[in-house]
Amino acid sequence: METTRRRAQQASNGKASEHTEQSAQWGRAWEVDWFSLISVVGLLIFAPFIVFYFVMACDQFECSVSEPLLQLCRGDVTLLSIWARAPSFTWTAAKIYAIWVGFQVFLYLCVPDVTHKFIPGYVGGVQDGARTPAGLINKYEINGLQCWLITHALWFANAHYFHWFSPTIIFDNWIPLMWCANLLGYAVSTFAFVKAYVFPTNPEDCKFTGNVFYNYMMGIEFNPRIGEWFDFKLFFNGRPGIVAWTLINLSYMSKQQELYGTVTNSMILVNILQGIYVLDFFWNEAWYLKTIDICHDHFGWYLGWGDCVWLPYLYTLQGLYLVYHPVQLSDAHALAILLLGLLGYYIFRSTNHQKDLFRRQDGSCTIWGREASFIECSYRSAPDGASHRSKLLTSGFVGRGSPLQLHRGPHGLVGLLRRLRVRPRPAVLLHRLHDHPAGPPLRARRAPLRQQVREGLETLHGRRSLQTDPWSVLEEGEPGLRRVLCVFLPIENCVLKTQSCSL
Repeated sequence: METTRRRAQQASNGKASEHTEQSAQWGRAWEVDWFSLISVVGLLIFAPFIVFYFVMACDQFECSVSEPLLQLCRGDVTLLSIWARAPSFTWTAAKIYAIWVGFQVFLYLCVPDVTHKFIPGYVGGVQDGARTPAGLINKYEINGLQCWLITHALWFANAHYFHWFSPTIIFDNWIPLMWCANLLGYAVSTFAFVKAYVFPTNPEDCKFTGNVFYNYMMGIEFNPRIGEWFDFKLFFNGRPGIVAWTLINLSYMSKQQELYGTVTNSMILVNILQGIYVLDFFWNEAWYLKTIDICHDHFGWYLGWGDCVWLPYLYTLQGLYLVYHPVQLSDAHALAILLLGLLGYYIFRSTNHQKDLFRRQDGSCTIWGREASFIECSYRSAPDGASHRSKLLTSGFVGRGSPLQLHRGPHGLVGLLRRLRVRPRPAVLLHRLHDHPAGPPLRARRAPLRQQVREGLETLHGRRSLQTDPWSVLEEGEPGLRRVLCVFLPIENCVLKTQSCSL
């Protein structure tokens, strides 16, 4: 977060010239080592095939993940025969997808939010985002909940009254729609990549590494925009993928009803628990402006393609499986799963509420009836280099006394509970693994880095007495240690006293 950085500027030949940065880095790496490059190229090559593999396994092998590989080994099928059996691109699917995306763009740009005026507690309308590395504060029209409500109201009106299209339309065109989603994902990622070189929204918020693959994957522009209000990052993070998430599940439920004449309680659970997560996202969309996706990530293929393809096609696999394999749970099992999912959601939301309350009241609050404890740290912002102070919460669900001490924060046990009821998110882990500054060879730094991480965590969580400044362990260590702690500590804003970063 100490935004001492190389400021990328556009030279006349289209290449980025760089000024020398001071010491620390904001967000993703400026330089790309071989591990990062291999990870990026691997994701660019294999991620689309991973999505195709899972969807194809359900379409051709009754959702068996191992059966395609076993049949390939036995020679029962070939890659060409699998590809030939997969539904291809259709203009019908293209029309459906174009209407869908166009409708979401219309709702996002042309229908200002009014729900915040009559729904108590909901924060919508024009809101300020977090300060960018260049010191800008963008404004956003928060109308995600309204868009979700309008979209689903029209969906149910069509299903029960108008009958413009079948409620199973998404399932019936699932793989052809996947090709359309890939086209949009690659198109918007490529457009954002070219835009960063030709007409960036804010040149001082761009990051050029000199590596075309890393720039394409991780993005160059921080907040690419068209006009004043169309923000690529907010639109593609929230729409069309997350709005579609619940519609996809409803289409699965309709298909199950069509095929078997009934809807199983397991399918109802998937719709309820994942619907709660989606509604929570849009209810807290204004808060989402201060989270890592908006405050840290640049917009590239990782977000553009990931939100168009990875999210709607992998996060909804549970419902897709239940279409092919309907499961009717006993009442006891269904109730247990429902309570487990609600417990995970309660802890997840309570943890975020504690951190948000702590941030809004600058640490002057009580958590679980006790005064909040914290560590205070400093950082500098760019381009003015002004000094600021921030506080790191160390009590509540993220503190030592938490019942979740199993993982030192809310993102291990709670994450497990949430993923049992919602979905996995491997892209974030892969992003964090390869998103680190260049340093000495991995083998040379592995042992001392592991030891410093362990000592740093034990110090921050009070397992041994603290004789010096809390950040001394970090300042004396390798740059990689500071980066690792910023990634894995359960906090929203991790800023160290000398070389700082922001989450």
